[in-house]
Amino acid sequence: MDPDQVAKAFVEHYYSTFDANRAGLANLYQDGSMLTFEGQKTQGSQNIVAKLIALPFQQCKHLITTVDCQPSGPAGGMLVFVSGNLQLAGEQHALKFSQILLSTTAVSCYHLSMWVVSALNYPSKAIVSMFNYHGG
Repeated sequence: MDPDQVAKAFVEHYYSTFDANRAGLANLYQDGSMLTFEGQKTQGSQNIVAKLIALPFQQCKHLITTVDCQPSGPAGGMLVFVSGNLQLAGEQHALKFSQILLSTTAVSCYHLSMWVVSALNYPSKAIVSMFNYHGG
């Protein structure tokens, strides 16, 4: 499958799930997954989802403007850059954000080995990093 199509499909699935039902992201993470949000590390699927659910905004809409994908490594991995706007419910202006993910493949399924999120214009200047992120 074309890496650009895989990247776009994953990004669409991840953000539509995040926006509608963050608890639905649990199956995209594994025990080795790590989330770092504003310096606090959270490990494991259930803990990460609990952290995402506890974010200070409950309703949001990601508007993706860029999904750029480059092949990475001989095993069919890919490096993906995502950018866009995050519209929070009740807020007039959207926040800018960008993310970078690095994936590897194993038995025709993609495992994301690094997921880095930078939220720009966020009041606390949040930087989120997800390492050893695995989605099947």
